[in-house]
Amino acid sequence: MSEHSKRKAIRRAVKAPVAETRDLLHGDGELKPGRGMITSILALSLGFLCLLAVLAFHFPQYLTTPDLRHKYSIDVLRQLLLVALLVAGGISLGNLILNRQRNLNIVAFVLVIAAVALGGSRVPVGEFPDHTPYLGLDWFILDLLGSTLIFVVIEKLFPLYRGQAIFRKEWQTDLKHFAVNHFIVGLALLTVNFLLHHLFGWLVSSHFQQAVQHIPFLPQLLLCVLVADLAQYWTHRAYHEVPFLWRFHAVHHSVKTMDWLAGSRQHMLELVFTRVCVLAPLYILGFSEAAMNGYILIVGFQAVFNHANVHLPWGPLKYLLVTPDFHHWHHASDDEAIDRNYAAHYAFLDYLFGTAVKSKNKFPARYGVVGDYMPDGFIRQQLFPFRGNTTPTEPPPQG
Repeated sequence: MSEHSKRKAIRRAVKAPVAETRDLLHGDGELKPGRGMITSILALSLGFLCLLAVLAFHFPQYLTTPDLRHKYSIDVLRQLLLVALLVAGGISLGNLILNRQRNLNIVAFVLVIAAVALGGSRVPVGEFPDHTPYLGLDWFILDLLGSTLIFVVIEKLFPLYRGQAIFRKEWQTDLKHFAVNHFIVGLALLTVNFLLHHLFGWLVSSHFQQAVQHIPFLPQLLLCVLVADLAQYWTHRAYHEVPFLWRFHAVHHSVKTMDWLAGSRQHMLELVFTRVCVLAPLYILGFSEAAMNGYILIVGFQAVFNHANVHLPWGPLKYLLVTPDFHHWHHASDDEAIDRNYAAHYAFLDYLFGTAVKSKNKFPARYGVVGDYMPDGFIRQQLFPFRGNTTPTEPPPQG
């Protein structure tokens, strides 16, 4: 073989795995078992996350979240990283030996080798400054792993739509929203804290806050969630009833397929504005750290779960708490669902204020903004409130 032919063969060997990985990331649809695709995606995903985790070990001051890094057990994280490397490496190597999805597993194995070459689970972590600008890479890794493991399993066990694929259409756009919202967590929190202290600091009364903090934990937590949901309800309602604000909120409503990742689609400015409006009364009232931590856990779970492709028999609880069934109607483009079901935690707020959905149908017929005018793609959706047109791109489907 000539030198030129050898170079062409090497280029083809390098391009094929990259091209197949790119096709996978741009594709959608159901994964069929028996072809090694599911295990290959698992190895590829774990290999990529392991590489990110190694980078976080190298640069903790810039890539990890301060509130979280103080609570980590480095030894536990090292063990988890080692297990993930072994699993990703073992699966990809096994698939290569069995010649299943060869190109995808080459990429996965290369990612594992790169992570190991950069130090793997043995990267030393020394002293570092604690007040540097940071990206929430650690939060992205942990939340993506946790959410995938928990909610994909729940969706498969208790699906609302049984034929819905994990990799449904536009999942790539929502994953980008998920990633960016996690990466900018530092900037978002800094902005929210600045606005809270400068806009609402004068309303704070230390004596009143002490009285609130002396309420027993459970009733204080329930009160904290109620106050937050009242603020959320009226903020959310304003997004629907004020045309300028709707342009931002329409990004969130443009999701046409509901699953655990769908709730991540959100304009960055809405993310900051909503947090200011919801956290302001909690900051003024001065709920205890324990109650705030409990609220954060609740809102973190419900924000994902209520968008999930899940259906369970809720019984009378559906009139008290927001469930996936309740929130799916909020995302529907059916006539009876428009501007309804605003609450995030307590469903009774919508019944109290007269905005609960009243429908003879059990579930919505369709989702998304009426007229389907929202462009796909993270960047175009971030630009939409300033440049987009709310005129329908096509007649809304009839049903």
